[in-house]
Amino acid sequence: MPTSDDLGSDRLIWMYTQMLRIREFEERVKRTFLEHPGAMRGHTHLGDGAEASIVGALATRHETDLVMPSYRCHGYPIVLGSSPCKMMAELYGRSDGLCRGFGGSMHLADPAHHFPGTSGIIGQSIAHATGAALTAQVKNTGQVVYCFFGDGSTKQGAFFESLNMAAVWKLPVVYVLENNEYQAYTHISLEDANHLAGDPLSKKAAAFSIPGITVDGTDPLQVYDAVLAAADRARAGAGPSLIESKFYRLSAHGNAINVPPAPTQFPEHEAVGVYGKKSEYRQAQAADPIPRFRDELMRKGMLADAEAQRIADTVRCEMDDAVQFALASPPPAPEEATNYVYA
Repeated sequence: MPTSDDLGSDRLIWMYTQMLRIREFEERVKRTFLEHPGAMRGHTHLGDGAEASIVGALATRHETDLVMPSYRCHGYPIVLGSSPCKMMAELYGRSDGLCRGFGGSMHLADPAHHFPGTSGIIGQSIAHATGAALTAQVKNTGQVVYCFFGDGSTKQGAFFESLNMAAVWKLPVVYVLENNEYQAYTHISLEDANHLAGDPLSKKAAAFSIPGITVDGTDPLQVYDAVLAAADRARAGAGPSLIESKFYRLSAHGNAINVPPAPTQFPEHEAVGVYGKKSEYRQAQAADPIPRFRDELMRKGMLADAEAQRIADTVRCEMDDAVQFALASPPPAPEEATNYVYA
């Protein structure tokens, strides 16, 4: 079985570039609320800090494999090849968006790039992905479904029912549990919070007699190896696996960048933006997966300073163009309001 050790410099640089593209897209979304107030309505959930986990996992997929994350979903379609311009326009609610402005941040969809869509309901992606895996099995398409969800979703009934069904029927699905340490504004370690049972969370796999593993989600190569093994297992008809990918979310729960922090029952947690101890946040920034991976590629002689700068400049221009495209796109016509209502 090939591992990350078999990846060439071109593929590794591709992975670094995708991580940087995700971060720059999220930064533009974040800045929108300061630079273009009122231009983006509704709620957005950023995933900066998750780049290594997202790219490490998706670097293992086959072209037709489906990807179904939670509503913290911007990074995945970027890696799959969706247009950042159309994605940004969708977040702005404009007619040139992926869903003509009717989906918004939490309901992105791009079936042409094997991204069926997301849901704003916590844990719902787990049930959707399990159904998609059943379809793939019944139709014998050879597809594996990559399902991503947060640590808080493991408290939902959909998690237990879906993993039980997938295990019993040996469905071709890989469950990636993204443990970003925070459930909305509450750190999972707080003793008197309504936090999660089980540490590591991957031990929940034992209840369904499927493999479970916890990996460092800030290391794209460690994620790659774990997800590749799980995907190969699913492709061979052996059923699902549960991978807990641990990292730190570097942004607020939602689009609250310029909103005062909510009152907290834990005063020892000094607010950084909206949550977290300042020392904790600084420690997470020091472990930022993007500069760490860049430095690793440089140490190995795979990436030179000039090439790294060229990639960064190109990505910044790409995401600047996405914002300008979104701002220039018109809103949907009022008469379209009921065009996509099915129930």
